Amino acid sequence: MSAELLAIRGLTVRRDTTILHAIDWTIHPGEHWVLLGPNGCGKTTLLSALNGYMTPSAGTLSVLGATYGRTDWRELRKHIGFVSNALTRHIEPGETALDVVASGTEAVINLWKPPSPAEQRAALRLLGQWSCRHLANRPWAHLSQGERQRVLICRALAAKPSLLLLDEPCAGLDPVARKHLLALIEKQARKKRGPGLILITHHVEEITPAFTHVLLMRAGRCLTAGPIASTLTSENLSKTFRTRIHLTRQDQTWSLSIL
Repeated sequence: MSAELLAIRGLTVRRDTTILHAIDWTIHPGEHWVLLGPNGCGKTTLLSALNGYMTPSAGTLSVLGATYGRTDWRELRKHIGFVSNALTRHIEPGETALDVVASGTEAVINLWKPPSPAEQRAALRLLGQWSCRHLANRPWAHLSQGERQRVLICRALAAKPSLLLLDEPCAGLDPVARKHLLALIEKQARKKRGPGLILITHHVEEITPAFTHVLLMRAGRCLTAGPIASTLTSENLSKTFRTRIHLTRQDQTWSLSIL
């Protein structure tokens, strides 16, 4: 494995306007990162670029030692787990939870053939680890938002990725479902041989103790990045959101207030 899970230098994405401005970012094995920033700052575009869904306009992008433009990203994508609400609209309503998870083995959506016995066993094992084995035969259309999020995380883990990208996994969840999902994400992050995690969120209270680093974004730029203990501060958050913010941490839970 490369000494770096992710290495970005001067990453720029332009379409009608410039969405990302010369982003520099490095992730090493054992690190779990949080991306924080206001709506429209480019967080989701950044994850899309990592997945090869958004072509960079300038800069270099290397994931797991492979450089964009020199590697078949369709193959590399099998080593990058991706969880996003954007995926949900592409899943057929009749697909069972087990089939959705099994589809992650080849990084596809909607199986064109039944999963093999080995793929079924692996999918059931993952569903059990994420407290949703009982959903295995339930159609996608009949799953709640919280159930769908857990199934999508299982799907992302099916190919045993080295990176797991979580794009607002708690969006739309009620407080109980959110607490349950965050506990499972924390458990995943604590695994010694698990993938490096990248969590996009708007809420500091969703940052569980296992997350080690944070990248703060505004207007398509990286304002600052580094270890959470020194980087996630009231001053830095105030600059990120251009609002006076007071950040506190109690019992390993972050919270903020607007001044």
